[in-house]
Amino acid sequence: MVKRLLDCTASDYAAMSAADLKQAIYAAEGRTILSENVVSLQPIVDSVTNSEIAAFAGADLILLNAIDLNQLEIKGLPATDGNPISALKRLVGKPIGINLEPVAHEGLMSTQQAISTGRQATLATIQQAEKLGVDYICLTGNPGTGVNNAQILATIKLAKQHFSGLIIAGKMHSSGVDEPIINAKIATDFIAAGVDILLVPALYTVPRITKALLAEVIQVVDAHNTQVANPADKVLTMATIGTSQESSPTEVITKIALEDKALGIDIHHIGDAGYAGIAFPENINALGLAVRGERHQLRIRARSLRR
Repeated sequence: MVKRLLDCTASDYAAMSAADLKQAIYAAEGRTILSENVVSLQPIVDSVTNSEIAAFAGADLILLNAIDLNQLEIKGLPATDGNPISALKRLVGKPIGINLEPVAHEGLMSTQQAISTGRQATLATIQQAEKLGVDYICLTGNPGTGVNNAQILATIKLAKQHFSGLIIAGKMHSSGVDEPIINAKIATDFIAAGVDILLVPALYTVPRITKALLAEVIQVVDAHNTQVANPADKVLTMATIGTSQESSPTEVITKIALEDKALGIDIHHIGDAGYAGIAFPENINALGLAVRGERHQLRIRARSLRR
């Protein structure tokens, strides 16, 4: 059996399979923190990456946003002629994932924000993520990019064929498309397609995302999980703070975290909209303090990469 994520060290992460990582998160019982940060902006302080700052603040998992797989660059990362994902993993000692965006072109509410092909979710980028050793891909959309649930669904099926890591999928907000962000039907479809981690907006981040709605979605996940014999086939949930509330007062972060944990959320995400592509570090810390307390939070922040 694997360790629960609370007890995992850098050497544990380095030896984990995708199934091991999923089980370790599940065993942590709603006490896993994921920090998303933008790699295309200069970090908030020099000579260090935003990912290292997030790890210092208590993040267990790191998600890279705005990474172009056709022009790989992570600001703040020392120059390397090898694989920047591997280099970043060595620096943070944590699993690393990337956003890929399943862009569509219908049902838009506003002018579509164009993004490079290296950021879009295609067969080519999924295969490139596999080559780079990415631990998980997140199929979601940045504001205004036109990502819709139909395209996410199709891409989950594609990714299952060509990517060996975990697949996270769902919308943090509208992404510029006028459609339901999440409901029981969307959750059922994503699970049937093979999603590993179902992404939902955190409570109090998006209008009409209510406790009742999220409880209904989580019931769909729970019903699936009671029917599977293999732990690797379980589906986890991730609640996202991706609406610029990453820079809200810490009391807001705490309230969101506790409400989500009570509903049954496995991973608490905090996005990149603080300054320079990362949440306020004190809010990453507040998220961890809320869902696992000072003892675990301090140990995770202090643990050496040499363990």
